Amino acid sequence: MDYVKRTVAENFGGAAADLADSKDQFHQDDVPQLTGKVAVITGGSDGIGFAVSHCLLKKDIAKLFILSEHKEKFDGALEVIKKDLGEETAKRVEWMQLDMSDWVAVSKVAEQISNSADRLDILCLNAGRGIMTYQLAENGVDRHMAVNHVGHVVLTSHLLPLIKKTAEKDTVRIVAQASNAHQGSPSDTKFASLEELNQDLGPNGQYGRSKLANILYMRWLANHVKSNPNILANATHPGFVSTKMSIEDIHEPYPILGYGMSTVMERFKKTPEEGCLSMLYCATTTKQSGQYVCPPAVVEEGSALSQDAALGEQLMKLTSELVALKTQAKQQGCPLDATDGIDPSVKKA
Repeated sequence: MDYVKRTVAENFGGAAADLADSKDQFHQDDVPQLTGKVAVITGGSDGIGFAVSHCLLKKDIAKLFILSEHKEKFDGALEVIKKDLGEETAKRVEWMQLDMSDWVAVSKVAEQISNSADRLDILCLNAGRGIMTYQLAENGVDRHMAVNHVGHVVLTSHLLPLIKKTAEKDTVRIVAQASNAHQGSPSDTKFASLEELNQDLGPNGQYGRSKLANILYMRWLANHVKSNPNILANATHPGFVSTKMSIEDIHEPYPILGYGMSTVMERFKKTPEEGCLSMLYCATTTKQSGQYVCPPAVVEEGSALSQDAALGEQLMKLTSELVALKTQAKQQGCPLDATDGIDPSVKKA
């Protein structure tokens, strides 16, 4: 019975959230004041990401970099911020246009942030391609993996020097938006080659594998920066949330069946403000690292694959090889060797 109550609380909105155990409750009011701190969030102008952005600003974050692809969405988000929190608060936001599948552009944006900020306390890796059909990014890599995983590795890697500088005195929290859909990744996932990544697994398989990669990466990162206990890296599940992904994008792979998710299930979904709680918890409050956290603040084990450290090492080896392969003609790749104890073979990325 406790398992059922916890599952309902993690995934559905409204009164369902109250079913969570008292020790696992977390609300936006529990987010501490963030005066003087700096944050970066990908996909921060829409859906769950905007709910996170709004709360960070409400809690007096000194500077918020929002990285997203569409200016019109950011403009709309900024108007809401001005209306809700005031013109002065809105001035703390800096938007940077970015397609996470363009890894060279990602590294340049990270460089701009590093040059303009003297600290980085919170890094929210939230942007993502949802449950959609197979597609290759312009660099020839499965778009789900290119956006949801590799782009965020490049961003984090280039920001690590700034993160490590901040962590000399203060806690830095890195959080990646994963999903319970990671359980839909094929059981024979090996992350062995580009050819494997570029196999069409179907909408759920493509999405699930990229979410598996998010969890493995956070656990891998937590392990490789463990010599600095002030750097915390965790993955989260948002629950079943009412966003563009579950209302509009779902009709791309499932033109008819998608109505079950977009319409029939709408009343049961979490709002973005409910769905952002696990990310807010990991971005501002947790003192643990390498965990997988479900709403509101429930630590779960995740699938067997998500706990496979060797698979995580293989994922990051392949990630390193892909970044080197796809960016070497344009720039020196991302400094994955900024982590501690990393295998020398990965330093080429």
